[in-house]
Amino acid sequence: MDTSKFPSHLDCEALTGLTADHLPRGGSLGRVRRYAKGADLWQADDPADRVYFLRRGRVEIMTATPHERPVVLRTIEAGQPFGALCVCTSRAGTRDTTAHALVACEAIEIKLNAFLDYLHQDRAALEALVCTLCLRLTDTEHRVEVLAHRGAEQRLGRLMIRLGTVGTLGKLGPRGGRGAPRSTVTLSLSHNELAKMAGMTRPHVTVTLGRLRRRGLVHYSREGPLRVDVPGLTAYLGRLTQEAG
Repeated sequence: MDTSKFPSHLDCEALTGLTADHLPRGGSLGRVRRYAKGADLWQADDPADRVYFLRRGRVEIMTATPHERPVVLRTIEAGQPFGALCVCTSRAGTRDTTAHALVACEAIEIKLNAFLDYLHQDRAALEALVCTLCLRLTDTEHRVEVLAHRGAEQRLGRLMIRLGTVGTLGKLGPRGGRGAPRSTVTLSLSHNELAKMAGMTRPHVTVTLGRLRRRGLVHYSREGPLRVDVPGLTAYLGRLTQEAG
């Protein structure tokens, strides 16, 4: 394969990732479920026996830590699969996460055994699932790297660079094209959303962003979007790492 045609994971995802378009036409697989804004799709102790394909809306999947600060694991956009994507035969597990609708949503709900039967019959869908799992593993490794930083500037800064340069979260990515490398990127994120993704409190995020803004590395107003100077922030975080070493 000529890998030069795929300079980023987003190019690969656009061509081969598993989406609702891979499902059979006519609604023969699964059933359509609708959720109001704020409704739960599942709780932590629900069985992990279903796969979902989001047809419209946005879904947020979070850690289930009632006594600690929950962290956003993934934001699902229209067309994407989510839920119990593992293709093993175990049905005994529980979700251990929570999922709720950020806006009014519509999703196709498929029982896991029916989904596995379909994958056995459709090689293209199975290959697309493998690609999707590879992409999500890569994204998860980057998220772990972000959360491994204990310093607030490092953690929040690395998260914003990741979101800005990769743009894997749809409207959260850089404007003017998903994944397009730009020196300044715009993130349509509130301080509360950043806090949930970074595993920080909202006040801590606000204070940290204030420090970065005074250094000219981020720009924002009370009502406006967040603009990030990616090269400047990258260089600054690099200096922090060197000083810590």
